[in-house]
Amino acid sequence: MTARLIYVVGASGSGKDTLMTYAREKLAGEPQVCFAHRYITRPAAAGGENHIALTPEEFAARQAAKLFAMHWASHGLHYGVGIEVNQWLAKGLTVVVNGSREYLSEARHRYPELLPVTIDVSTDALRKRLLARGREDGPAVERRIQRHEALRQSAPTGLVIRNDGPVEQGGDALVRRILEQQRQGVATCA
Repeated sequence: MTARLIYVVGASGSGKDTLMTYAREKLAGEPQVCFAHRYITRPAAAGGENHIALTPEEFAARQAAKLFAMHWASHGLHYGVGIEVNQWLAKGLTVVVNGSREYLSEARHRYPELLPVTIDVSTDALRKRLLARGREDGPAVERRIQRHEALRQSAPTGLVIRNDGPVEQGGDALVRRILEQQRQGVATCA
């Protein structure tokens, strides 16, 4: 059986967490698909994705103990994906990870079978979403927009899901992509 790591990326405000939550709920009964939780140095109550909150000291200790399969820093926070994903992949599961666009080349190096899935959104929709959530002021939002545009120019190969419409539209597209990859992995088993 060919295991597949689906590495979902997108700008903050693209709706990546919303679509991943939607897909996780739709695929909850699918035994061959696993969604990894990220370990983040952000309080659990901060909103956004369902993550495991760690203090910077806890994160550093886990990193020193080599408990992360992948880890990176962004926007003043540290993010990690636990080594449990390696066990899931070894069992032939399709594993879905909330990744970082800037870490993608390193993730690809570690996992050659990785499939990047980019959640893309128009610049206008992204600006509105970032302003509506109220985490950053106007200049910080514009910096995020500039970063988004720069990273968009070097968009990874792989799948792109537009998320300018209703949650169900982008969410169902993500579910279809995950199931397609899961079926391809099962189909190669002989």
